[in-house]
Amino acid sequence: MIGVIDTDGECAEWAFPAEPGAVRTARHAVRGTLRSWGLESVGDVTVLLVSELVTNSLRYASGPIGVRLVRRGPDTPGLAGGPALLVEVSDPLPDPPRERVAQPDDEGGRGLHLVAVSAQRWGTRHGKSGKTVWFELALPGE
Repeated sequence: MIGVIDTDGECAEWAFPAEPGAVRTARHAVRGTLRSWGLESVGDVTVLLVSELVTNSLRYASGPIGVRLVRRGPDTPGLAGGPALLVEVSDPLPDPPRERVAQPDDEGGRGLHLVAVSAQRWGTRHGKSGKTVWFELALPGE
């Protein structure tokens, strides 16, 4: 079952168990939050990228998977380039993911490439336990 950590204001955060169904549950939670924020315009790409990153976490890590959305407005300190949606996916595996080139017949290996070509910025960082993969999407029309 999903553990809702926070859904106040401009931030929403959940913890999902590393078990089948987590990807679907994460997609629904993210889509619902974006809809409530009026951000349907970035819904499809956000849900796709969250699906890819949560799938990677399920494949390589055990333990809870965290998903966090932060809506950054034009007045957010340190934000360059206008309003953006910051999305973070965390898991307990400390090793950073590696972007690789998938061959046409490969069944996997495209997740980080999709993040890299779809997001305006992305990266990874180490946490106290594990890592976080994050990306930012521009919020048009704000």
